[in-house]
Parts: sequence; structure tokens; C-alpha cells
Amino acid sequence: MPYRYETHMHTAEGSRCASASGAEMARAHKEKGYAGIFVTDHFFVGHGNTAVPSGLPWRERAELFCKGYENAREEGEKIGLDVFFGFEYSYHGADFLVYNLDKEWLLEHEEIDRLQPREIFAQVHRDGGFIVHAHPFREADYLNGPIQLFPKDVDGVEAVNGAQLKKPWMNERAAVYAKMYGLPVTAGSDSHHLSALFGSGVETREPIKAPGDYLRMMRDGELKLLEG
Repeated sequence: MPYRYETHMHTAEGSRCASASGAEMARAHKEKGYAGIFVTDHFFVGHGNTAVPSGLPWRERAELFCKGYENAREEGEKIGLDVFFGFEYSYHGADFLVYNLDKEWLLEHEEIDRLQPREIFAQVHRDGGFIVHAHPFREADYLNGPIQLFPKDVDGVEAVNGAQLKKPWMNERAAVYAKMYGLPVTAGSDSHHLSALFGSGVETREPIKAPGDYLRMMRDGELKLLEG
């Protein structure tokens, strides 16, 4: 029996550019046949699309940021959908999905607000997290700087991003980049709205019980990439 997982999605609680709540996204993915989702809202460090107001104490910002995940997890427990925590950290237009950490980690690491990307990546890895470079070759009007790649700092590459299927060269270039550096590949929808659930993600032969299972399957080439 295959299991389908969404690895890249946003909620209105954590991402200013999203319109659906965590609970709504959980229900929608359950109805579409997903076994689980990773909530990866735009982090309040490094990303202008966070829904978390600036100027608040760090603890309050972290608590607010996690609301989308927590609401999705609460709904998931009711309807039989596994919900995992992640976040999307950005640096001058380059976006990175961070997994296998939690709210307690955010609460304990206020210093990351002052660190450079490679310092944050190193801290994530020291504490057991892992990193996927999301849509590394995205082209958009809001992106003005050069494409930035960190092949020695990431654990995988999002070779299929469901939100950019109408521009297939972006995903094709990501797959080539991953192959050049021997990096594992994965897929995610990057959905923000109930009206645009792109149906991407990964399919596995066994259930993902923890983010570490996702990393192992990605490294072992056991993920079936879903274009949607």
C-alpha cells in the first residue's frame, strides 16, 4: 500500500501569502488521500511573507509562528492524518525547507536571528535537523538577485515543485543541479490555498512515522516523486 505525503505547504497562521488555516489544509489533504503533511510556513527570520508581526519578543514570535502547525496537527489527530513540523527559511530569494526540529528548538535559539545562512545550516545539522533546497531555480518578478546555491550545506533538492509545473524548466534545472552534486531529490506542492492544491509530494512504500524516516527514504532513493 503506497502512502502519499505533502512535504511543502503553508498556512494562513504562519504565512502572510496563504489563505487557508492549518486545520483547513489538514482536512483538504486528508480528503485528497494524503497520509501526512509537513507544515513549512515562511519563517519569521529571513522571509517577508511571514504572518508573524515584527517587533515582538522572540518567544511570542515563535509561539505565533507555530500556530498553523499546531492547528493542523490537532485536526490531523481527529481525522487520522500525520502532521509534521518544518519551516521555510529564506536568504535573499533562496528558500530552504528545514525539518526534524520543533518549537522548543526555536524557543531556545534566538541567536539565529543574527546568524548568516551557513551558520544557521550548521546549527540545524548539529541539532539533528536536515535541509532541502526548495525550488532552487525559481524565476519570478519578486526575485531580483542572483540564484544562490549551497550544495555543501543541504541534504536534498526539491526537484519537483508543484507550484511551478507550468514552467517545467525550473524543475528540470533543479533535477540537473541535484544530479551534478549527487544530492537526493524530493517533491512538494508549495500550496498556500484550498483553491490551489497542486497534488505534488512524495509516495512511499511504508509510512513516515517521523521526519527522520523521510530523510532516510530520500537518501536511499525510495521516494516516488509526484508531479500532481
